[in-house]
Amino acid sequence: MNKKIIIISAINFSEGGPLTIYKECLKYLEENFLEEYRIIALVHDRNLFSEYESKIEFMEFKDSKKSYLKRLYYEYIFFKKLSKKLKPYLWLSLHDMTPNVAADKRVVYCHNPMMFYKMTKEERKKSFKLFLFSKFYKYIYKINIKKNNYVIVQQNWIRKEFKKAFGIENIIVAHPEVNLEALKIDKNIEIEKNSFIYPSFPRVFKNFEVICKASEILENKNIKNFKVYLTIDGSENIYSKEIVEKYKKQECVKFIGLQSRKNLMNYYNKTETVIFPSKIETWGLPVTEAKAFKKKLILADLPYAHETLGNYEDVFFFNPDSAEELALKMESVINKKNISFDGNICKKIEQPYSNSWRELFEIILKK
Repeated sequence: MNKKIIIISAINFSEGGPLTIYKECLKYLEENFLEEYRIIALVHDRNLFSEYESKIEFMEFKDSKKSYLKRLYYEYIFFKKLSKKLKPYLWLSLHDMTPNVAADKRVVYCHNPMMFYKMTKEERKKSFKLFLFSKFYKYIYKINIKKNNYVIVQQNWIRKEFKKAFGIENIIVAHPEVNLEALKIDKNIEIEKNSFIYPSFPRVFKNFEVICKASEILENKNIKNFKVYLTIDGSENIYSKEIVEKYKKQECVKFIGLQSRKNLMNYYNKTETVIFPSKIETWGLPVTEAKAFKKKLILADLPYAHETLGNYEDVFFFNPDSAEELALKMESVINKKNISFDGNICKKIEQPYSNSWRELFEIILKK
């Protein structure tokens, strides 16, 4: 009996979170679907997936990242020919674009929220490429989107935005199945009193400067018994260079640069509070990680942060444009007098909704 074919496509994934998502997806399929289905993975570099090569078929597209034109060629021309040849039951595109393919079921997984971010004039100057990219992404999403059986997003607020932007209803909210087993929680490490950390890569929407301004406000009030660790040192890009140059004289802000996973675990263990002021995210992994470490949290008062955090008591929320408000929240943690956290309660999410790869594929493949 010929097995039905499932094609998983993400030919531009080669590192970081997206690669992790791809691997987790293939791991679930390998463990649960091989008896009934033939799994074909379209990848940038098959060497990145060596642990699955004995059971999953791989097709490699090494030149897919040479240019956007090359990528568009694969998505809208080559994959049409490939799909007619292979006749897949399901074509799941994990990377935002809905390809031009023939399949019984077509599904796209949309990660990037930048089309919903309204950049300020200042931010546009600092990162004009990102501004153009955010505008371009709306059109990339729009092509073929109504031809999908399902569109997958990671949070409910993005589902609402997609409904408004594209006039579609068949949207699954799929909360990522985050593997927290790799976190090295060490209860023997002494907590550094009045210490804060923001672990992130510097991009304009990551909003590092609000923490620097809040720290400056505290120092000007002669509150200097605290430390803030920021994972930038000015060498990463123009944005981080400007921030480090402007705030390098602050006593309490420590620019520690990007950290290895091992070092980051040490910082998570020893710091008292995690700050996450990012203005837009599809998820916000450090929020999930900080929750696992049972840290105090100060988060941007935005829908993504509330949804990512779920049920949690020891959290403050603040307006991410207000350094004054952040300074007050930090001062509450430093003084430790009558701390009244905001707390957070998880809201029920309407169906279709999944909390694991198992639940997600049950929805997608339901007849």
